[in-house]
Amino acid sequence: MTPISSYLIDSDVLITAKNSYYAFGICPGFWDSLLHGHSRGHLHSIDRVKKELLSGKEDKDLVQWVKKLPGDFFLTSEDDGIVEAYREVMGWAKNHRQYRDDAKAKFARGADGWLVAHGMATGKTVVTNEQRRPKSRRSIKLPDVCDKVTVTDTFAMVHGLGIKYHYPV
Repeated sequence: MTPISSYLIDSDVLITAKNSYYAFGICPGFWDSLLHGHSRGHLHSIDRVKKELLSGKEDKDLVQWVKKLPGDFFLTSEDDGIVEAYREVMGWAKNHRQYRDDAKAKFARGADGWLVAHGMATGKTVVTNEQRRPKSRRSIKLPDVCDKVTVTDTFAMVHGLGIKYHYPV
């Protein structure tokens, strides 16, 4: 049997799920499966993502869901290994001259660099809906930074966790 990966979820995974195919009223099983994956130690996010999600005041349902999560769902970024990995990620961004200074500054303020650092330090797979844009100058996309970590999308994560949703008959 293939071992189940451990995942780190980006904020866009939850926002997109809530606003479309896994909306709370359409697929509550998705949200339950995230909690189940977490309870088995296979699913987390990070403190910086939590901060992003809680700042989304226009999205009250998602904010309420995030507030009810177990305290250990969001991993801390204060670990020395993660801080060192973050320095490496920021060095990568600084040394890529293709990106504009405002893109580098925005990347440094957000959670994406920290997600990559967590993935580097822990070996967990980063889950995002962002697509590669290696020629972009205006923004640094999470998958373009992740040459040192594994990146996947929501559907691959659901498949990797062995989740199946059944319509009650």
